[in-house]
Amino acid sequence: MANVYAVIEDKSDWGPYYPSSTVVNFGDYLEFKAPQAKQNIVINLCRNYKYLSKGYYTSLLAEARGHKVIPSVKAINDLSRKAIYGIQTDELDEAFDKLLKKSKQKLGTGFSLTICFGQTAEEEFSDIGRKIFEAFPFPILNVTFEFSSSWHLASIKSGSIKNLSDKEEDLFAASLEKFNARVWRKPRSKKTFKYDLAILVNPDEQMPPSNKRALDNFRKAAKRYNIFAETITKKEYSRLGEYDALFIRETTAINHYTYAFSRKAESEGLVVIDDPTSILRCANKVFLHETLLASKLKTPKTILLHAGQDLNSELTTQLGFPAVLKIPDGSFSKGVYLVKDEKELVERCKELFQNSVLVLAQEFMYTPYDWRVGVLNKKPLFVCQYFMSKGHWQIYRHGNKGTKSGDSQDIGVHKAPKKIVKAAVNAASSIGDGLYGVDLKEKDGQVYVIEVNDNPNVDAGVEDAFLGEALYDRIMEEFYRRLDSR
Repeated sequence: MANVYAVIEDKSDWGPYYPSSTVVNFGDYLEFKAPQAKQNIVINLCRNYKYLSKGYYTSLLAEARGHKVIPSVKAINDLSRKAIYGIQTDELDEAFDKLLKKSKQKLGTGFSLTICFGQTAEEEFSDIGRKIFEAFPFPILNVTFEFSSSWHLASIKSGSIKNLSDKEEDLFAASLEKFNARVWRKPRSKKTFKYDLAILVNPDEQMPPSNKRALDNFRKAAKRYNIFAETITKKEYSRLGEYDALFIRETTAINHYTYAFSRKAESEGLVVIDDPTSILRCANKVFLHETLLASKLKTPKTILLHAGQDLNSELTTQLGFPAVLKIPDGSFSKGVYLVKDEKELVERCKELFQNSVLVLAQEFMYTPYDWRVGVLNKKPLFVCQYFMSKGHWQIYRHGNKGTKSGDSQDIGVHKAPKKIVKAAVNAASSIGDGLYGVDLKEKDGQVYVIEVNDNPNVDAGVEDAFLGEALYDRIMEEFYRRLDSR
């Protein structure tokens, strides 16, 4: 269980709240030696966090002592200059605009908000408070919003318990209690494990990369490697620092919280699969196509289309019909279309160019099945054949009545053609050393790499049909190896 300590600048700052032995002032913390615990957590409540101030040194000392601290030195530095934090707030402004336009209050052209551990006094602003706390984990934040043509975050500053109003003191006390309740939660296991692993999932995802049985198998395999694994959701963003590793088991995208989780986990020193670089390289098919070309890997003939060019002559000359059009960030056969002639091409491109300035056009290459090779740390893990959905040219067939997929067959690495496995490992190695699913086609004796997925399916009854529990063991063994070698 973790020990939680609050560090204040002066004892008078804690006057409005109940006395506690876990609240220490800055001078005491300098000489402080925390009792042994699995983890010591420090809540830095000093009056400000300016460079070389008491607040700054509290976080610096906490990190040097191996304590988990809020705010971290990185967070303090990020918030010190608008040029740095403005990058993150720009990404959030669209979400803030949507939320604030729904407000029933008369907000005028601007208003301010106090956020304590992600909590706000007004319930309708709770989503805003949570989003800001996830991006800037500080005990107290004072933010200002302004409206011109849309709502945007005008300023964000750290707050102090010394300057809270009576109403804000109540908010702080309640928020601190909630925050502590999450930290002082029931011990996760009677057994003391060497490492803790968070498995990020979305319970509502229609087509997750791992089904429930597979997730259970991952947890069991983790225990065999002295790792305690538990599933978390996007709500646990602020808790990432409690873990040693992160395993993302929901569909990733760059403009999605899965990427934010991956980036935060990596910045805090966690072992993470999928790492943010792999997500960046695999999630966009344009980037992936250029990477495969640079690695001199054989792919179906592909051209990049953009609005304004002569689509008809460009495509018919190089590819012919039918042809396949792909949006850059599609997954599970979504955003992939077959066009049979010039008319369909123009109509479909007109639709796709509304959301992306580039579209990939690829020669149509029908095969009864695709190869999928799982690769982990540049070594083959599993080999499957994914058959096309009945009466369809793709593995997945999306319709009004839901999604149907073709059959699959896990044949094992040693039984697969060597040229398939070799091409897959080379393709995955051009991306990184994480966990990948490489899709390939074999036609007329040639092997073509279709794409590399950073978040491959590992479903019980499909990808594990040949290896069984050994598949999960190999993945957890890799986590353990990386954790031990940090």
